[in-house]
Amino acid sequence: MPELPDVSALARLLADPTRGRLLDLLMDGQAHTALELARAGGVTPQTGTYHLHKLVELGVVTTTCQGRHHYFMLADPTVAAAFETLSGLVPARPVQALSRRRPAAALAYARTCYDHLAGTVGVAICDAMQAQGLLRVVAQRFVLTPAGEGWLQRTLAIEPATLAQQSRQLTVRCLDWSQRRYHLGGAVGHAMLVALEAREVLTRGPARAVSVTPSGRRWCATTLGLTLPAAPQ
Repeated sequence: MPELPDVSALARLLADPTRGRLLDLLMDGQAHTALELARAGGVTPQTGTYHLHKLVELGVVTTTCQGRHHYFMLADPTVAAAFETLSGLVPARPVQALSRRRPAAALAYARTCYDHLAGTVGVAICDAMQAQGLLRVVAQRFVLTPAGEGWLQRTLAIEPATLAQQSRQLTVRCLDWSQRRYHLGGAVGHAMLVALEAREVLTRGPARAVSVTPSGRRWCATTLGLTLPAAPQ
């Protein structure tokens, strides 16, 4: 009989605030050098590299070498989903510095969660899909309905049958840390983010922030019957 997973190892790893910041930076789904992550995380390159290798040792981060540079990224979407869920379970701390309030509000409104849409906008689109009968919850999991599969094909040129052939889950019920409700992850969530960007419904900004274009607001209203709240100023 296999031994039980050593969850305490992960708890010890995440107990360090620097590692938590590095994981949060990697939630954009991109590959970054140790120097990029250290600068963004506010630590020295030596400190950043030390903590990144600790994350690699436990298997939550992977590293690849290209030329003279080592690039780091999250191991897979399940790590991102777990980190987002854990973030939603801890009490939110108020942002004290005025210089950080606007970026924090922008991230809470719309952001990428690894490779899919999160925040107020992500949750609202997910809720609208459920209200329209495109998505439903079965045994605490999101399931596409036949109407949802047809909607994805007609509206966003997404083929759920093709996505189902991937090794990752088709739909993931991802707990949103800022809204404390669920948004749509998995292969469908990723495909939707890519399609919405291609149609200029959404545009990506710095540090995982996402903006909804004026035409994107019209798309949400026309296609999903969804009136999005105004973005924070």
